[in-house]
Order: sequence, then C-alpha cells, then structure tokens
Amino acid sequence: MGPFLDFRVQVGYQRIRYGARLLDFILIGLVAFLASALTFFSGFGLGTLLLPAFALFLPAPAAVAATAVVHLLNGLFKGALVYRTAHWPTVLKFGLPAIPGAIIGAFILGVLGEQSAFRWSAFGFQLVPSAAGVLIGAVLIIFAILEMIPWFQRLKAPPGMMPVGGAATGFFGGLTGQQGALRSIFLLRAGLEAPQYIATGVLVAILIDLARVPTYFGTFAATSDLGERDIALIALGTIAAFAGAWLGSRYLKKATVEVVRVIVATLLLVIGSALILGLIGS
Repeated sequence: MGPFLDFRVQVGYQRIRYGARLLDFILIGLVAFLASALTFFSGFGLGTLLLPAFALFLPAPAAVAATAVVHLLNGLFKGALVYRTAHWPTVLKFGLPAIPGAIIGAFILGVLGEQSAFRWSAFGFQLVPSAAGVLIGAVLIIFAILEMIPWFQRLKAPPGMMPVGGAATGFFGGLTGQQGALRSIFLLRAGLEAPQYIATGVLVAILIDLARVPTYFGTFAATSDLGERDIALIALGTIAAFAGAWLGSRYLKKATVEVVRVIVATLLLVIGSALILGLIGS
C-alpha cells in the first residue's frame, strides 16, 4: 500500500501542478485578448491590464519586461493596421523625447530590481518585497485611484508641453510600464481627429517600447530566471493580443467601459497592494 499511495499522491500532485499551469495560460491569454481589443477605443491600455496578470507569476521587473515584449509586438501589429492615419509631426514631437526617457526609466527599474525594500513576517512566513515591486505597486494604486476620478479623465495639457510630456511618458513607461494615461493627457490637446489620435498613440508607444525593451534585457531580464513556461506565457500573450487588436480594429466601433473601469481599478488596487507587501512579484 505504501508505494501505491505514494504513486497516487505523485499523480495527484502532477494533476494539480498542470491544472495550475493551464489556468496561468488561460488567464494571460484572456486578459491579453480583451485588453488589446478594448485599448483601441477605451481609456485603458494593454500594459495596464496585462502587467497585473504577469505579476501573479513573475517577479515584478520580469513582469514589466514580459508585458513590454507583448506590448511592443502588439503595437507593431496595430501600427501596421493604422499607421496611414497617424499625425507624424506629433509622433516626432512627442515620441522622440520619449526615447531617452524610456531608457533612463528602464535602467532605474533594472537597478531597483536587485534590491530589497524591507522585510516583514506574517503567519510564520518571511516576506521580502523588492524595491521594484514596491514602486510598481505604488504606481498601480495611484493609477487605480486616478481612474475613478472624473476630472482626471478630462485632464488635458497645453500643446506647448508636448516634448516635456513625451519625456515624462517615456520615463514612467520605462520605469513602471504605465504610459497610456500620461500619453493621453498630452495627445488629447493636439487637435487630432479620432483615427489620428489612435494611430499617433500607437506609434508613440512603439517608440517607447523599442527603447525600453532592449534596456530591460540588457539590465536584468537576460539574467533573470525565465523558464520555458514564462517564455510560453509571453508567446501566448502576444498571439492573444494580436487577435484582440484585429477584433478591435474591425468590429469595436465604440466601447462602453465604465463597469470595466471599476473592475480594473479594483484589480489594480489589489495587485498593487500585493506587490508592495511582497505577496507576489518578489
């Protein structure tokens, strides 16, 4: 009976483990698909929704890098669909200052990713949140609060601040992966038609991603412990995001997202708090 029971325990463990892995893939694929579809017409970005999902399975810096890879590839795909309607003067005025900002932000994240913020214990467990996790968690909480404030959704910056806005957007995009909200504040006053606004935002995001992704891999992602499962999650997220972008460009003419906004804000609060406490992403 002993060997037989051991065999059954091992089989049960393997089933639980593979079941958990399947749930990982389902969650990442679903979030990437829905977020990519909504990002064409809603106030949310793919990175805002996908980062918390990756943070459940990866350390905080690696989660940002994984999200950035999916965001970049998805952006290139969307860019191929909409680049003809982009307003190129705005792309250059806003996007070029964003490039050095993104590199600096990504480099700082790589430095923070190697440091612990503090230690604490609960129920016999020792938790050590990373400095990167605390920073990203704080930003997620801030964005969650801002998402629920009506005036923030209407906030617009003067057109003359475009280069400054590009640099700031690139910096925070590289540092925390969150760039969509800041980018919108500045592009909303650029006097663009809706198709121009969408296409210009996509191309600016591509420039930021092209700057931050190599920096991530040059500072910490190349040396982090990314296994086959993690790479497969990134690949699935990319494919699902492609499908969502195609759906959004062809069928979603208008997205009503007020209920989704509340759900996402709640998710950001929960995930941000978990990152700060070291429950995930460490």
